[in-house]
Amino acid sequence: MKKILIILLSIGLITSCNEFDELNTNVKDPAEVPGEALFTGAQKNLVDQLTSTNVNYNVFRLFSQYWAQTQYPDESQYDLVTRTIPEQHWSVLYKDVLKDLNEAAIVLENTELLPTDDPVVKENKILITEIMSVFTYSILVETFGDVPYEQALDIEVLLPKYDDAQTIYLNLITRLDAARNALDPAHGSFGDEDNLYQGDVAQWIKFANSLKLRMGMLLADVDNASAKSIVEEAAGNIFESNADNTSLIYLSATPNTNPLYVDLVASGRHDFVPANTLIDIMQPREYEYLTDDNEDGEINEKDNATVVPGSATMTDPRAEFYFANNVDADPTVEQTVYLGGLYGLQNNFGSSTHIADAIQEPTFPGTILDYAELEFLLAEAVERGYNVGGTAEEHYNKAIMASMDFWGVSEEAANNYLARTDVAYTTAAGDYKQKIGLQKWIALYNRGFTGWREWRRLDYPILVPSADAVSAIPVRYTYPIVEQTLNGSQRASAAAAIGGDDVTTKLFWDMN
Repeated sequence: MKKILIILLSIGLITSCNEFDELNTNVKDPAEVPGEALFTGAQKNLVDQLTSTNVNYNVFRLFSQYWAQTQYPDESQYDLVTRTIPEQHWSVLYKDVLKDLNEAAIVLENTELLPTDDPVVKENKILITEIMSVFTYSILVETFGDVPYEQALDIEVLLPKYDDAQTIYLNLITRLDAARNALDPAHGSFGDEDNLYQGDVAQWIKFANSLKLRMGMLLADVDNASAKSIVEEAAGNIFESNADNTSLIYLSATPNTNPLYVDLVASGRHDFVPANTLIDIMQPREYEYLTDDNEDGEINEKDNATVVPGSATMTDPRAEFYFANNVDADPTVEQTVYLGGLYGLQNNFGSSTHIADAIQEPTFPGTILDYAELEFLLAEAVERGYNVGGTAEEHYNKAIMASMDFWGVSEEAANNYLARTDVAYTTAAGDYKQKIGLQKWIALYNRGFTGWREWRRLDYPILVPSADAVSAIPVRYTYPIVEQTLNGSQRASAAAAIGGDDVTTKLFWDMN
């Protein structure tokens, strides 16, 4: 009898354990994630981070003075601490992009091929993952300077050291070369799991060359000889039209919409308007401030509620695609008049020009590298004496025309713009840095990070912080506060190496 009871009890325990095991098993989430899925997720996280305008993550449109704020201008006044903005940028790029790309490469490498699988396709996938990693690290270096690199993704190293930014950058170019040279365009790669180029390996080779050229130009003021060699070697097979742009096409339904749609429409908030800095360049006018709206005893640019703009004889034809025609500022003026929000101050949303509707569409593409940017770089390369073919004027014109084409400006309007004496390369004001810098800044509207990087690099246009700003315009992000707590010694060494962990500390490539 005892034996029977013991057997029955054992069966009951086994059954109970099996039931508990079933209850504790997550049947919805996979135990292992395919490398392709990790790659797709990392791609989207990267483009989202560079596209978003959520002030917890991305304030680069504000740094570049493309947009101003309405009720809360803290970020336009360069307060990066309250929302720990650098920490979010750092975390997304390391944790949500680089870590997933690294894991994707490991999983792909260890995935056994079926007899029908093509091993070259597998290798192409791993190499494209490497190229995306290089791009992501370049953004980190261009944002912070010295960052964790060699030990960054090693889970055995709890306190990763920060590596020298210039050394990282040169190593990234070496890695880029190796990956590009090993890609085989006769075979496929990710296919539809690649939301940038749909697995087109030839396009990834073009992207790698274009990225290399862009990275080479960043070195021009600090190591001209290396920059010249890098740029000339890359220039043979780069973007040739807007069809080559590196853009993620978003979907119409959440969670796969453009982050701008989430921030500007779905949120129901009205936090941003185009900045007067940009609008007054694209449609220059004189302003007359009529009343002391803020009652500070003075009538000046801070009194933004009662403003009469003068007529504008020249308006950039992209204005109607950048901005909404929502302000009837002066009915006697027979043209659309745009009123930018005063940069760095509070602005009234209703009485300011709004952001164009097209930019707020859920499917508006998120672009991280484009043809116009490459042509501006080639124009600059010619001026620096690099052998990349063509003249500076030819590349400058192609860049502006590419920007016009992307936004939908007619060819006639674009040609008329190029013929203006203040735009034409031979008659526009200033040296090549001023000419290229101004037009490039205008063309990079809606690509805030790149606009900020190129403004730092070329020093044009002249941007001025508001009177209420807590610092000069930042030329880098400070290291995340959490790094001071968790990796304090390494962070302190890095801060000392770059000349101080301040927003005004210029990075190695931005010394001129």
